[in-house]
Amino acid sequence: MSSAPDTQRYRAYLLRLWQTSEGEAAAWRALLEDPRTGERRGFADLDSLFAFLNELCRDVPAAD
Repeated sequence: MSSAPDTQRYRAYLLRLWQTSEGEAAAWRALLEDPRTGERRGFADLDSLFAFLNELCRDVPAAD
C-alpha cells in the first residue's frame, strides 16, 4: 500500500478569504491554491467556491 494519498479521494488546498465592499454591500472573495502544483483559482463569491468544491467531489469513487 502506498503512503501517498489517492489523488481522487484526497485534496489539499490553501484557502484565502477576504471581504470587499461594493457600494454599501460587502462581498466575500475566495482563492484556492493547490500546494502541490501552485495552481490558483479565484472565486467572486462563496456560492461559486462551494459550487466548485461540490463539482470536484461529485464524481470521486467511493472508498473501499
